[in-house]
Amino acid sequence: MQKGQISVQTENIFPIIKQFLYSDQEIFLRELVSNAVDATTKLKALASKGIFKGELGDMTIEIILDSENKTLTIRDKGIGMTSAEVEKYLNQVAFSSAQEFLEKYKNEAIIGHFGLGFYSAFMVADKVEVVTKTYKKTVKAAKWTCNGDTEYTLEESSKKERGTDIILHISEDSKEYLEEGRIQTLLSKYCKFLPVEIKFGTKKETIYEGEGDDKEAKEIEVDNIINNPNPAWKKQPRSLKDEDYKQFYNELYPYSTPPLFWIHLNIDFPFNLTGILYFPKLNNNLEVQKNKIQLYSNQVYVTDDVKEIVPEFLTLLHGVIDSPDIPLNVSRSYLQSDQNVKKITGYITKKVAEKLAKLFKKDREEFESKWKDLGVFIKYGMLSEEKFHEKALKFALLKNTEGKFFTIDEYKEQIKANQTDKHEKIIMIYSNNLAEHDSFIASAKNYGYDVLEFDTVIDNHFMQHLEYKTEGITFVRVDSDIVSNLVQKDEEQESVLSEKEQEKIKALFESKINQPGTSISLKPLSPDDQPVVITRPEFMRRMKEMQALQGMQSDAFPDSYNVVINTNHSLVAEKLLKMRSEEKKEEFVTHLYNLALLNQGMLKGAELTSFINKSIEFLK
Repeated sequence: MQKGQISVQTENIFPIIKQFLYSDQEIFLRELVSNAVDATTKLKALASKGIFKGELGDMTIEIILDSENKTLTIRDKGIGMTSAEVEKYLNQVAFSSAQEFLEKYKNEAIIGHFGLGFYSAFMVADKVEVVTKTYKKTVKAAKWTCNGDTEYTLEESSKKERGTDIILHISEDSKEYLEEGRIQTLLSKYCKFLPVEIKFGTKKETIYEGEGDDKEAKEIEVDNIINNPNPAWKKQPRSLKDEDYKQFYNELYPYSTPPLFWIHLNIDFPFNLTGILYFPKLNNNLEVQKNKIQLYSNQVYVTDDVKEIVPEFLTLLHGVIDSPDIPLNVSRSYLQSDQNVKKITGYITKKVAEKLAKLFKKDREEFESKWKDLGVFIKYGMLSEEKFHEKALKFALLKNTEGKFFTIDEYKEQIKANQTDKHEKIIMIYSNNLAEHDSFIASAKNYGYDVLEFDTVIDNHFMQHLEYKTEGITFVRVDSDIVSNLVQKDEEQESVLSEKEQEKIKALFESKINQPGTSISLKPLSPDDQPVVITRPEFMRRMKEMQALQGMQSDAFPDSYNVVINTNHSLVAEKLLKMRSEEKKEEFVTHLYNLALLNQGMLKGAELTSFINKSIEFLK
């Protein structure tokens, strides 16, 4: 038996490993199973080249839990190691690289911990045994033992079968890893799509024997294979049908709402990347999705925190990205500056834009039917990614209140003909609440204007973005001014009242309306327009809404609105002027003002109750 010391200067390297990786302690199982997969695939490669001429046989990796003896074993039937290889790979290369890794990155936030490999076992075990036999038939097996310090023993072993057993003697403070359910959960999380079958005990399965009336259900025990070695993203897109993609989505996210469609990523130059990205039904929702994109490296699960790998707007998608070219054992700051990562983010953005453009061109009607779910995603992408904005201009849609869709260029051309704006800008009128703005929308349509519907959570930002990026357009909400002022026409209405009569009307309203931030003006509108209209200036209201969306206080932008009296409406020009009782005039003015407040959803509480009671009195 050989004894020795691991070649490392720092004697307290084990406590450092445990402390440094404590929050990610569970990744030890991923590391060890990944090593087993590596050993298995290496042997398959040797066999394919004719170097290994024996029978491969059953290559299944086994995870063996022995709660009674407090051990967890990872067993492979792969390439195995000689004593010399154990000495080299466990005592020198692996450990020195682990120490170097820790010293270099111990003050950084780490994604994954692939650099630590085998020695992550000591995060949960106070003793580790490696029993291994190489594929070379004449070489004896070896057993390496270490108690979590820098001393080890290396001796011959009686192991007969090819491959390696890594036996973890689970420490007292890690006994959760002796629970079957905990190990099953970890295997499902980290090893679900590894390329070699992994067995964890057995499970019961129902089979049926016989036919017809003689058919009987029978329960049998079968191997509990926890992974799918050949997931959909590793297959060629031409070999997959729609059902295969939907089935894989359900495999990733059981019991989730089916996706709208998907993109199969498959590239091997200038970097390696495979994966499938699914477009979920967002339903006007920008909240963090429970079904996140999962990042893999050669089918080994790494993380679902992919914001350094894909642009932020793409994190709204679901699915899988698998790339061995993304450096996983480095800090986030390194990832952000890595050229491969930048190329990958650019490629994914390009593929997503191309897919959307293709869908739009192929079947516009179908694309429009999905706009409720796609709109938030596309607008968010245009806001956050310049290259995506440029591509999305071809398929980003505007929807009007009648449910018709237009590209931005189409809509610009349509409304140019209807507007003679003195400021030479194309005015796009919109509503973000069709029910509340119904009378304003009806008034705009009476004037021949079209009204857009903007009702997603990011439309405020999106409109400002378009105003900045698209020369010559501006958005105004349908209630931000009287309809004749929304788009300034050359012709104007004339008032049926004299200047003196108008002064009397204005004085009446000023005596009853003295709210701070309120301005009162008279305007000769159409007799079909409302007698009193309340408008809310676009700039101030938009600033308040944007601050509220960001969770900020909006006191810096106080409530302000305009009260516009239609001097051509019969209730103002005839009925109000002809009233003799000053008391009746004041009551009538208050009622007209309250009607305007009600129309804007601004009449509430006691004032609303009083208005209802007064209305009932008027009807008696």
